Amino acid sequence: MPSLQHLLHPKAKDIGFPVRRLLPAVVRQSVGPFVFLDHMGPAHFPPDTTEGDVRPHPHIGLATLTYLFSGAIMHRDSLGTVQEITPGAVNLMAAGKGITHSERMPAHVRQDDAAVEGIQMWLALPKPLEEMEPEFLHYPSTAMPEFNGDGIHLHLVMGSALGLTSPVKTYAPTLFAALTMKAGSQFQLPADYSELAFYVVRGEVYTDQDEKVEAFNLGIAADHDGLCLIAEQDSTLIVLGGEPLDGRRFLNWNFVSSRKERIEQAREDWINQRFPTIPGDDQEYIPLPR
Repeated sequence: MPSLQHLLHPKAKDIGFPVRRLLPAVVRQSVGPFVFLDHMGPAHFPPDTTEGDVRPHPHIGLATLTYLFSGAIMHRDSLGTVQEITPGAVNLMAAGKGITHSERMPAHVRQDDAAVEGIQMWLALPKPLEEMEPEFLHYPSTAMPEFNGDGIHLHLVMGSALGLTSPVKTYAPTLFAALTMKAGSQFQLPADYSELAFYVVRGEVYTDQDEKVEAFNLGIAADHDGLCLIAEQDSTLIVLGGEPLDGRRFLNWNFVSSRKERIEQAREDWINQRFPTIPGDDQEYIPLPR
């Protein structure tokens, strides 16, 4: 019996820097609360330019999660937050009823010609929280528990696994972890979540049913109870999942909602500039796509 329900291949895009998009996909729109997954970079950005900067743009109905492997990004939002994120740390922003934010490349990243690489995700908020007050939370890398053993290193970002629990806030049952595996090592996916997937950032792994998953592919578990991954070579992965969403979600541009009419309202609000602005970063913005 196959242990993978789906094996998703990336769609390459350029949004000012290269990204590989895995979710949403035609065959699968979400895994647990995760409705959007981009692998950005690695990318280099010239000094004295704005290449790679993501200008102010809005969100509703979701929480964004940014996790970097290298480089740094400066986050600003309409709550007045100014927070640089570095590798292993977490920026978690709940948009709720509406927030505006920007993500720009710090000057030192450009001057040092540092590679910026990371994972950017959206998590759909549960229906009762879709219109919550926006909030932003930052966690340094050292705040999250780690596991080391038998060729495995796991950095637990959200949820619980291997007897550890992350302090990062969750809005519904959620798991997210960064995982490195030495060649020949094995890792069994946690059995505590109904929906699980793993994305191979670098390297190559096999399931215990001999299904090969190469770099840049997302494997979605069919029956993850007991699913074991074996590293063919030194590999870096992320593991993500949680419980199924409490109903269908609609995605349109940067907006997520269980109600189509709410998305239409958000589109009109952005066109008419009724979203809050970002202190110190309000001279430009990304217009609503046609």
